[in-house]
Amino acid sequence: MSTIALSKNWSYERTMQLLGAMWFMLLALLVATKIGTSLADPWPSLLSSFCLGIFYMLLTVLMLTRPPAKAHATGLLPRIAAFVGSYMPWTITFFGKTDEALPNLLSTVCVLVGIIMMLVTIRHLGKSFSLVPQARRVVQTGPYRWIKHPLYLAEEIVILGVVLQYLTVATVIVLFLHIGVQICRILYEEDLLRRSLPEYSSYEASRWRLIPYVW
Repeated sequence: MSTIALSKNWSYERTMQLLGAMWFMLLALLVATKIGTSLADPWPSLLSSFCLGIFYMLLTVLMLTRPPAKAHATGLLPRIAAFVGSYMPWTITFFGKTDEALPNLLSTVCVLVGIIMMLVTIRHLGKSFSLVPQARRVVQTGPYRWIKHPLYLAEEIVILGVVLQYLTVATVIVLFLHIGVQICRILYEEDLLRRSLPEYSSYEASRWRLIPYVW
């Protein structure tokens, strides 16, 4: 690859990192603002918002610290699926929040479980974190011993928690649309990994994608 091409790839990656980090930082600030102006709300509502803010800050840090990829998905559709899957569900934060205790408590549980799963996964994944499908290395430790996409599973659990905080028919529809987009992202990512990392084929043959004995 030429120096010009490498420079373009580096510039593109840095731009995407900064835009992604800015987006999640914006959401964290939005949640913090809501907490600051709603201190009289019931404590389950404040607790669920606080946990969500922590999650957004975690994503901001991950976006800024991921390393360069070995290969990128080609074509427009994988990039569209990645950006829609990464950004669409978090627009739920702009919806009106419920003050009901049970949905907020369930949301807190989902967000905390998702954060813990994400931290455990990242401990084994290292900094191989991206939005657009990218190939860095095949990880086979931790949760990757059982499923191929534990980070996607953690994200869906958190998004379920967000939907519980902003529970309406519209947010439930967003959740199901997002699940469909995530399935596309998983298939695009697997195709890239098969083409870029020879060891991936033997790895994927003995692992479930997302939920053991289901898919």
